[in-house]
Amino acid sequence: MTSTDHAINRVPEVTVDFWLIKIMAVTMGETAADYLAVNLGLGLTTTSLIMTAVLAVALVLQFTRKRYVPWAYWLAVVLISVVGTLVTDNLVDNFGVRLETTTIVFSALLALVFAVWYASEKTLSIHTIFTTRREVFYWLAILFTFSLGTAAGDLVAERFDMGYLTAGLIFGGVIALITLAYYVLGLNGILAFWLAYILTRPLGASFGDLLSQPVEYGGLGFGTTFTSLIFLGSIIALVLYMTLKQTADDAEDILLDAD
Repeated sequence: MTSTDHAINRVPEVTVDFWLIKIMAVTMGETAADYLAVNLGLGLTTTSLIMTAVLAVALVLQFTRKRYVPWAYWLAVVLISVVGTLVTDNLVDNFGVRLETTTIVFSALLALVFAVWYASEKTLSIHTIFTTRREVFYWLAILFTFSLGTAAGDLVAERFDMGYLTAGLIFGGVIALITLAYYVLGLNGILAFWLAYILTRPLGASFGDLLSQPVEYGGLGFGTTFTSLIFLGSIIALVLYMTLKQTADDAEDILLDAD
């Protein structure tokens, strides 16, 4: 990837850092949604309205960057993770929609986004998100991956009564198989990325619930406050590291251009 690609692509490269912070963001999305709705007593509806408004502001900031800026991008990811969780929780808890139904519906909506995206752009690559239209498709896909992941994670852990740990291990195992298929069997990189991206949501949600939920409900009882703060601190530290690294890379590019 050239320095020009770095300058115009609006989303990060897929690295180990990317996956680490992504899993932390989705885990925090699960626990933060529960904290706001339950611990603070805001309720699902009020929490959803507030967080959707905050997400809208964050997305405006992200879209005005015109390049990948770590703090703006990951702020949007954390907030869209919270909102994606709340969308599913509202459908299930407030409207009585079954988890099986939400899983199927969000799978269909995600497939539709990918179909329209590909028909419009002829690619689903995250390495060429350099237009507003492509970025709109990208964030729509991200939203539905989070809502789908929440539904699928709750379906396996709660409706199928497998528990949070077992559900997390199942999703982690599937991600490992996808990784193996990519590196050993030559699975298409774009397909491998999106499959892994979808599955890291229920992986993070399952372990988030495992850490935060009371022992009598199959969790470890750390609570949503403690769990959210731990992951928030880790995310901030990683974003700071990414920002410093990007600044150093930009300075190096400037020096190379000068030469």
